[in-house]
Amino acid sequence: MNSYGDYISGEFAGHLKKFISKRVPSPQDAEDILQEVYYKIYRNIDRLNDAGKVNAWIFQIARNAIHDYYRARRQEEPFAQPPEPEAVRDDSNGNKEISSCLRAMIDHLPDKDREAIVLTEYKGLTQKQLAELLGLSYSGAKSRVQRAQKRLKKMLCECCSLELDRRGNIIEYKVKVKSNPFCDL
Repeated sequence: MNSYGDYISGEFAGHLKKFISKRVPSPQDAEDILQEVYYKIYRNIDRLNDAGKVNAWIFQIARNAIHDYYRARRQEEPFAQPPEPEAVRDDSNGNKEISSCLRAMIDHLPDKDREAIVLTEYKGLTQKQLAELLGLSYSGAKSRVQRAQKRLKKMLCECCSLELDRRGNIIEYKVKVKSNPFCDL
């Protein structure tokens, strides 16, 4: 155990911290997860049978801890109220009004699609990080995000006609259907 302890606290610690920090937005949360991983390592190190697999074993513990972190946050912060994206802050265009519809539309997505959109678009995870977090292949995560984006676009196009500027900001919009369940314009 002593040789594992030296290995984990020495050369490997920086790699592990970097791995966790890339996948968690808050440095404090990353540090908490790192401490939890250390606790699980030292509590279960005697169960490790193959010393050649110590790296894979530790990273699996870290992946599980990151997954637990997001699962706990999902229960604390429901997807119903994602934060506003940066582009919405410009009050001189229709982005802000349409963003309120987007939040409602996200609520109408299937759970898996909603999770993919919120984690990538609002929480800042890359599609690769999403894949690792959810245990999907990279192409599977990419497909899930693209499918969710297409569904949102379809919902938005069913609700409104949009005129965009060259930067993608909404210059003007017209409501097509007044009785749309996810559009309160």
